[in-house]
Amino acid sequence: MITLTYRIETPGSIEAMAEKIASDQSTGTFVPVPGETEELKARVAARVLAIRPLEDAKAPGWPEVAEGHGPLKRADVDIAFPLDAIGTDLSALMTIAIGGVYSIKGMTGIRIVDLKLPPEFKGAHPGPQFGIPGSRRLTGVEGRPIIGTIVKPALGLRPHETAELVGELIQSGVDFIKDDEKLMSPAYSPLKDRVEAIMPLILDHEQKTGKKVMYAFGISHADPDEMMRNHDLVLKAGGNCAVVNINSIGFGGMSFLRKRSGLVLHAHRNGWDILTRNPATGMDFRVYQQFWRLLGVDQFQINGIRVKYWEPDESFVASFKAVSTPLFDAADCPLPVAGSGQWGGQAPETYQRTGRTTDLLYLCGGGIVSHPGGPAAGVRAVQQAWQAAVADIPLDVYAKDHPELAASIAKFADGKGA
Repeated sequence: MITLTYRIETPGSIEAMAEKIASDQSTGTFVPVPGETEELKARVAARVLAIRPLEDAKAPGWPEVAEGHGPLKRADVDIAFPLDAIGTDLSALMTIAIGGVYSIKGMTGIRIVDLKLPPEFKGAHPGPQFGIPGSRRLTGVEGRPIIGTIVKPALGLRPHETAELVGELIQSGVDFIKDDEKLMSPAYSPLKDRVEAIMPLILDHEQKTGKKVMYAFGISHADPDEMMRNHDLVLKAGGNCAVVNINSIGFGGMSFLRKRSGLVLHAHRNGWDILTRNPATGMDFRVYQQFWRLLGVDQFQINGIRVKYWEPDESFVASFKAVSTPLFDAADCPLPVAGSGQWGGQAPETYQRTGRTTDLLYLCGGGIVSHPGGPAAGVRAVQQAWQAAVADIPLDVYAKDHPELAASIAKFADGKGA
């Protein structure tokens, strides 16, 4: 069985709504049809397994509610779908068990808050090719977070200008650099020219030092063939990572890419907020992320502590737990990527609230490149912050003997932003 948990909000009967979802999304129609036998229903009909009442809603999630309505009742409802009715195709799962429920009348909100898949899904999808161990092997980083930074497209940098910045970052000791998700192949910076300008610097640095900085190039494209050509440009030039805008390329694009990929696939979830920002509707990240992990993302961006966007810290912590929890075994866990306004100051809380793990990519933009001492000092400041976090030493105490961290605190603390 495939079991989903729906958080239903309705002025009517929760029980009746639960049965309607189970019926509408499996064997039911608005009138009985020929061939709809009890044997058929027993074999492929969805079933309501449990109803757990919640506090009534104070306001409707959706506006279509009559004036003078009664209490807006809420409950978490487990509904199981037989594997025979859906199979292991993720588009079928999305269509049958998720997509259609939002159109059912009589609700003022519905949110998918959990998904439990049977083991048949493990063998049906490739999962991460590199994941945490591959990301660590390719960056040469063990025993601490992988420290990364971002090249922002808002700068309008042309390929040779990008390469100048990347050259400085490579020398700084950073482990990972990525194109911003908005940087794919614009006229001012075609991907081909960017790869040709950047990769020789990375390979030269590797030859001299033995350290190959992982650079994630933006290869996303709505045409899977064009995206594969982008992939091949990076791979042929000696690159090992790509940024993939997963919502933009879709399930099919991701599946097409993963089957042919030789790159670490760094997933950016831009557009995710459309699905989740209204707490009464959409879906929880722990549901959404399962699809992309099965399809094969290796690294998953999930915001961070005290981000510059709307998402609260509790949501980041829940997202981190979701991607770090095996679906079937540890090999299907991608590397969590903490980002958005990060600098060393969030390291202690990130470490504590994610189970005291260093298995993450800690991604800082301004927190590295805007350090008063330059990018190299910015990298050292973030490394020092993580050293303090792991040793349970307060940052201000550790900063007394670490000037890069002290300068970082002076610039970015107290909500000044990175």
